[in-house]
Amino acid sequence: MRTDPSDASDASPYPPPARLAAPAPGWTTRADVVVIGSGIAGLTAALRLKDAVDKVLVVTKDVLNAGSTQWAQGGIAAALGPEDTPAQHEHDTLVAGAGVCDPDAVRVLVTEGPEAVRELIALGTQFDHDPDGELSLTREGGHHRDRIAHAGGDATGAEIQRALIAAVEQAPEIEVIQHALAIDLLGAADGGVAGVTLHVMGEGQRDGVGAVLCRAVVLASGGLGQVFSQTTNPSVATGDGMAIAFRAGAVLRDLEFVQFHPTVMYLGPDSRGQQPLISEAVRGEGAFLVDFEGRRFMQGVHELADLAPRDVVAKAITRRMHETGQPHMWLDARHLGAEFWERRFPTILATARSHGVDPVTDLIPVAPACHYASGGVATDLWGRTSLPGLYATGEVACSGVHGANRLASNSLLEGLVFSRRIAEALPGELRTWQDPLVDDRPSGVVDEGSRRQVQSMMTEYVGVLRDAKGLVEARVGLPVLAGAGGEPGTESWETTNLVTLAIAMTEAALFREETRGSHWREDFPDRDDATFAGSVDLVLDADGWPEGTFRPMLPSDTAGSEVPA
Repeated sequence: MRTDPSDASDASPYPPPARLAAPAPGWTTRADVVVIGSGIAGLTAALRLKDAVDKVLVVTKDVLNAGSTQWAQGGIAAALGPEDTPAQHEHDTLVAGAGVCDPDAVRVLVTEGPEAVRELIALGTQFDHDPDGELSLTREGGHHRDRIAHAGGDATGAEIQRALIAAVEQAPEIEVIQHALAIDLLGAADGGVAGVTLHVMGEGQRDGVGAVLCRAVVLASGGLGQVFSQTTNPSVATGDGMAIAFRAGAVLRDLEFVQFHPTVMYLGPDSRGQQPLISEAVRGEGAFLVDFEGRRFMQGVHELADLAPRDVVAKAITRRMHETGQPHMWLDARHLGAEFWERRFPTILATARSHGVDPVTDLIPVAPACHYASGGVATDLWGRTSLPGLYATGEVACSGVHGANRLASNSLLEGLVFSRRIAEALPGELRTWQDPLVDDRPSGVVDEGSRRQVQSMMTEYVGVLRDAKGLVEARVGLPVLAGAGGEPGTESWETTNLVTLAIAMTEAALFREETRGSHWREDFPDRDDATFAGSVDLVLDADGWPEGTFRPMLPSDTAGSEVPA
């Protein structure tokens, strides 16, 4: 049964496939723990689990450094400065989250964060330092202190990824399978997880579809940015982890809260896929937004002006674009000077110049684009999902720390902190080996040619600006695309995952009839704490449609706050 803002929304007979159509596994292997994903969340989990279980298998559908961590420019937030405290970091995180953060999860993040970052440094990560040898910290939107540690100026993610990969390569206990797409989870009789099916795009004994039997799965597969036409996410961000968890019966939470980064370089109306990000740290160092008349339109919108939380800035840019009929706004960072640009933001500088814009002398054209999914697979404070044996961490997960709008540079920290927690809890609750059940649910795939239509529909109707009329259009149109069958393969599997999550996100956005954080309903422009102070949880109903229920926000959610003895 589906929540129903209009009868027309139920016109299509096509729910997303209950499982992906794929050849039967041609090979089988075993590992105590399978980690799906190779960014900061996945590799941290693997490194910390390797001494606690017999075998850890890391699965990544490209090479080890192809995920979103590699592209993180700004840095990682933690209360590392002499005048900063976890309490101040907590305050800024809760304010940005607009009343939907789990306060216990936020407290875990900010109190365990500094130690986690120091351990990352001990692992070999080389952050930037000032002339006195102290850790160089900067400020980004929503932060009231300088607490963003960065590396290589604007190449923080790449440096963290380098250090983690180097550590994994020195760990013989960790096996890595690259170019492998996770297809579906294998279920067990108790409703938990017994393994996962993979498609390996390589040579040798593990070509094609195979099965990995395991005692636990850790999802660390990143976000769903490719569900929109323009995104800062890499091409691998097709929401695979969220989709396979959802099909297996896991709860998805807060999927309506998709953060659109306000300053993504505008490349023209026909540009698709990953777009160049102009880091919030550029505004943190003094850049500011202007319209086509040169007016600083963020003045008076928020007390932090150009450094307001991302949802505020994205909405202000979008509103000004609509008012003026222009396709983008401008970021002015010319006053920073050539020497500063070359030292602090060399990657952004080179990227902008490659597109014909020199930030030293030119205004940078910017517009919001999909950046980060604050929601995902619902977890407790130890990364446990609603399915026994399934854990989630990083952007694929909804730990409760981001609420309605992620605070800048908290994403790397979340993956780091909660992966450490999973590694602390999981070994003590490792399941016995389970025989996988035969899955006789109907299978299918969506034709890969539907991807562009999915992206266009989501951008138009479920993007920065939303209302019931547009959301119902998406709710009717997306399932029609789900009925466009295709042949099994990587492109069609990814497209099916995108359609599955697009339908689920639309359902969540229809359910939440208010404006809060990164969810902006023009037909419900006000925040409604009396009705919507909490989360929207989604599960699949008996017919395969996403069904939303409301989870009120408790003053202190302590469920799962202790690791079992």
